[in-house]
Amino acid sequence: MFDKWRTALDSRVAKIKGSFIRLKARARRAWWRSQDGWQRLTAGLEIEELWTQFKSEAVESSRPYKQDFAGIAGKDQQSWKRPFKILGALFVSVLKKLSPARRMFLLLTMCMAFLAVVDFHFLFLTRAVEFILAFGGLLILLVLVLADHISMQRDIEIAHEIQRWLVPRRAPEVPGVDLAFVTRPAKTIGGDYFDVFRRAADGPLLMAVADVSGKSVPAAMLMATFQGSLRALAGASGTLAELVRGLNRQVCANSQNGRFTTAFLAELDPATGALRYLCAGHNPPILKREDGTFERLKSDNIPLGIELNEDYKTGATRLAPRDLLMIYTDGVTEARNEDNQEFGEARLMSLLGKAGGERSALTLSNLMQDLDEFVGAAVQHDDITCLIVRRN
Repeated sequence: MFDKWRTALDSRVAKIKGSFIRLKARARRAWWRSQDGWQRLTAGLEIEELWTQFKSEAVESSRPYKQDFAGIAGKDQQSWKRPFKILGALFVSVLKKLSPARRMFLLLTMCMAFLAVVDFHFLFLTRAVEFILAFGGLLILLVLVLADHISMQRDIEIAHEIQRWLVPRRAPEVPGVDLAFVTRPAKTIGGDYFDVFRRAADGPLLMAVADVSGKSVPAAMLMATFQGSLRALAGASGTLAELVRGLNRQVCANSQNGRFTTAFLAELDPATGALRYLCAGHNPPILKREDGTFERLKSDNIPLGIELNEDYKTGATRLAPRDLLMIYTDGVTEARNEDNQEFGEARLMSLLGKAGGERSALTLSNLMQDLDEFVGAAVQHDDITCLIVRRN
């Protein structure tokens, strides 16, 4: 009898252990699934990074409303009416940005919410029903706005891919010349442009870096026009000055609302190092000689797209072996950290002074790493483009 009880007890204990093991396994799987779900939800970002991203996106999203608050910001700083004026201006601003149909739908939804708050009901509409209708109306509007955002984001992603096709994916292989470049748009698409190609099979190497005023879609459209005009004009014979004058006419014809383009263009003879250049309102590139001295490639020319008949003048120098030329846009020197401090030209030249005889790609990588460390978690406000050229 005792053996039977012991066998039954062992069987019961085994079942309990089995149930406990299965429960533990399920708990472990549930834990890993929750961890995986959290990773997907947050894209692997920490809480602090998520909060920083939320703040930056909130600042960016508030820009369309800032103009509507311009008249309120400087008035009645201590008045009790100011918060109500701000809320009223925000509500009117939101209404202006909606289509007429959605505007009326939002007003009806807000009226329904107001009736629920004051506990006024009519016919079969009780307070609970009014709250449900108001919440459902706001939810429908949110879904519609999100659908518009997703559709627009998809179009912007397509525009981003098209823009990537317009610039070189990797540096061309030119005997005697070591090239490296990088570009980072502040938004999905940007207004910076760079290109490096030979005007003819045995002709000079044409290098171009340009910065269209503004950002996002309008700047990207002008950038695409600039790229097409440059490629078309570069195929014809003529001096660099003639090329830029023709390019300026094209930019003037396509620019609207006072938009202009700063640009630096140069022709390099890979065999001799002879460099002819033209700086049209752009940041003067930095030329670091082998002995460590610096030169700035300046020329007194206004940006493209301002004066139709502007006579652009070129400069000339020589790129000796082991000299380093850096062409960049103002997004590099004007990058700001979380304390609102600029990266600055002095810091940039100090970093270039430390560059040795390594490959251009390594020099550029070190520079971008230092820039990222300086900026930290701050938002990128302008497009960044940098091109480094060395003669072997």
